[in-house]
Amino acid sequence: MQQLLNIDARTLISELQNKKIPVTELIDAVLARLADCNKLNSVIQTKPELSRLQAGTLDKLTEQQRENLPLFGLPILVKDNINTQDFLTTGGTAALARHQPTEDAGVISLLKSAGAVIIGKANMHELAFGITSNNAHTAAVRNPYDTNLISGGSSGGSAAAVSAGIVPLALGTDTGGSNRIPASLCGVCGFRPSTGRYPDNGLIKLSKTRDTVGIFARQVSDIALVDNILGGDCQFSPVNLSQLRLAVPGVPFYRVLEKATAEVLENALSQLASSGVSLIEVDMPDLFSLNEKISFPVALYETVRELTDYLQEYDTGLSLDELVGAVLSPDVKQILEAAQHEQKIPEQVYQEAINIYRPQLQQMYADYFAYNNVDAMIYPTTSLTARPVGDDETVELNGASVPTFSSYIRNSDPSSNAGIPSLSIPAGLSTTGLPVGISIDGPRNGDANVLSIGAAIAAILPSINTPAL
Repeated sequence: MQQLLNIDARTLISELQNKKIPVTELIDAVLARLADCNKLNSVIQTKPELSRLQAGTLDKLTEQQRENLPLFGLPILVKDNINTQDFLTTGGTAALARHQPTEDAGVISLLKSAGAVIIGKANMHELAFGITSNNAHTAAVRNPYDTNLISGGSSGGSAAAVSAGIVPLALGTDTGGSNRIPASLCGVCGFRPSTGRYPDNGLIKLSKTRDTVGIFARQVSDIALVDNILGGDCQFSPVNLSQLRLAVPGVPFYRVLEKATAEVLENALSQLASSGVSLIEVDMPDLFSLNEKISFPVALYETVRELTDYLQEYDTGLSLDELVGAVLSPDVKQILEAAQHEQKIPEQVYQEAINIYRPQLQQMYADYFAYNNVDAMIYPTTSLTARPVGDDETVELNGASVPTFSSYIRNSDPSSNAGIPSLSIPAGLSTTGLPVGISIDGPRNGDANVLSIGAAIAAILPSINTPAL
């Protein structure tokens, strides 16, 4: 049964719908694989008997009922900051360790209505405010390619579980790269849709402006399948490579890369060019400086508001001070305390970020795509591969010690602030055997096109070896 978890989701669903595989047997295979991969610490909640009960109910449906469920029997893991009425929603933090929502988040309702089985909750960076998934409360999520290394964050548990073949699909959330960074480091596909494409009710959000649910899978076509459920009609279509024009913004995205990552990216771009793709080298020299005027002013200001609202709306009985006071991860505690006090964002600074600089950033992207007549842009998802668990403050990059957070989020943050679709796919393995991701960004609401381009590119690039666990 284990090999079934590695086939594409459409084929798997077809096998389930045609009763070639009972859903109950598939769920047992997922639970067995989870036990085999326990050292990853990617999953922090399961209810085996409930999952088997739900699977048994699906197995009893008529042929017509099964065919009317587009995700029939598909096991999906969910990041633990997305409300689930069948599981606790803890945000990976101690103060919410017993928090039981009374209803599902909007995205969960859609998945269950389509016939999916929510198999459990994924480990994450505490309260999603970090990019390593080294959580002092729930312990670190380990990278399937090397368990001494980080999985990336904040959706590290979701990415690691998909990478290890525990589940074919998982949900994460993305504020500034939390779906794409762990996808890159764990060698899977990670998609951040246009902001607002998916329902956002029932989430422990950091930023109303920036946050969105995202999807992890091993194939882009599987992401498109779930995107169709969560976001509406996704016109996923073949791409003519000889007509595909991709922008390569050397400045600023390619300027700071570790050697091993740069080599993989160079090979990937060479393969695209050899396949007939037109690569247009056009810089965006002012992108990062403009993004800085938006990124932390919006995130820090809105985090205080969003966490306070969640605690009240879902009757947690907690104040923000109590929530932050119980945080165990030093990096998260420091930044949340600072956001309330010494680094509290003034109202004027926030309003300028939202009303002046963010529209400028969105226009910069729109102009870049239009003026250069390109279908999308392509760049390294992260500047470096996975680093050791525990390197939360600084990491080594080309012989220098650099800040961990800003080094990993560097390339993924601007598209988050602009709210445009962004997809990370595996570009290959480094000389040290670690995954390297490449991102495809497109114009706002061009989600289907980004996914179609991503599938076409993934078909060109060599498939990477799955981790041996």
